[in-house]
Amino acid sequence: SKTLRETVLYLTGWRQRGFYGLSYKVKQDITAEDLQHRLSQTLSHEVEILEHQLNRNNVTHITGSARFKDEHSVIVRLPDQSEEVFTAKRFLICVGTRPHRPEHIPFDGESIIDSDDILTLNRIPRSLLVVGAGVIGIEYATIFNALDTEVTIVDGKPTILDFVDHEIIEEFTHHLRDSDVTLRLNEQIETIEKRDGKVITRLKTGKTICADTVLFAAGRQGVTSELALENAGLKADKRGRIQVNERYQTEQSHIYAAGDVIGFPSLASTSMEQGRVAACDAFDTVCPSQTELFPYGIYSVPEISMVGLTEQQCREQGIAYEVGTARFREIARGQIMGLREGKLKMLVSLNDRKLLGVHIVGEGATELVHIGQAVIAHGGRLDYFIETVFNYPTLAEAYKVAALDAWNRISVE
Repeated sequence: SKTLRETVLYLTGWRQRGFYGLSYKVKQDITAEDLQHRLSQTLSHEVEILEHQLNRNNVTHITGSARFKDEHSVIVRLPDQSEEVFTAKRFLICVGTRPHRPEHIPFDGESIIDSDDILTLNRIPRSLLVVGAGVIGIEYATIFNALDTEVTIVDGKPTILDFVDHEIIEEFTHHLRDSDVTLRLNEQIETIEKRDGKVITRLKTGKTICADTVLFAAGRQGVTSELALENAGLKADKRGRIQVNERYQTEQSHIYAAGDVIGFPSLASTSMEQGRVAACDAFDTVCPSQTELFPYGIYSVPEISMVGLTEQQCREQGIAYEVGTARFREIARGQIMGLREGKLKMLVSLNDRKLLGVHIVGEGATELVHIGQAVIAHGGRLDYFIETVFNYPTLAEAYKVAALDAWNRISVE
């Protein structure tokens, strides 16, 4: 999905529209083949690199489908359909998840699809209804909106991405509406049916939405149903997820689990770190980690990223704080790039001026957030941003502008 996003932003000329207008495109007639060309190249290169890394580190790689035989062995069905038993002292389960597919939704892989199907579409829909305003739904909704597809988002909740800072979401929602994305919140799906080459979706409030394609993106399911977990003395919840402790051990201390299959936060970045911590623990190796201080990245258009505390968490914990903000259009680099939206917000403790959290919406948000992450991890203060020198012109300069804004507010108080 991240490769698809980058392809769309390039081919549509989205990053240049601030200068050349909303109708500007690098390629006028973008096809599904254009999108999949870069995707297939990127994936094949990534697989090649991973296989090389495994071989270089003397890791034996077996292709097959595994299920537990007992607590210390698995049966693997190989590509030739033969089966072989492997035993081990330790196991790490990291099978990931697949899209949740409710039985009442008539998926067909073409016009009623999930988030896996969308990567293999043979055409770009003129209109798209996205069911689910979670991270995946929002990412794909904004990616296809950049392709000038007419997008409608339906969700049963009154707000979108409610774990993100509310001010950032207000900014992001304004951008969605400004880009002609229709939001239907507090709405439930009644029926979905195909009629005359279109998909007709009826909501419980009686409203009807007609679209070329419906993307159902309401949750994911752990791929554990075929692992025969019960043979190892394990179980999964109704969404196929496995419960672990802080060392990523399951109920069986020699069996670990990591990644999306254990639930929140279900990020590639945190999953990799969880796997590292679990592997180190399995081999009795000391493994310092800061898994609790992780950045959250949402690859929508524009990006959203955050690290540290939110305003709500500060209030709940009784932490006195102040806010500093900077808009990208006021930064020299933002003007050079023609950015119309983008905002960086920092939370600072009033007691010791330590940085508590950073929340960003806009171009490069998932890169910029790591500056704040490093400062928070080392107990850095507001003074650092005011006293340090940033390259000019860069978007990183937004940190200094936001810091000066916070400093002025604190000084007034």
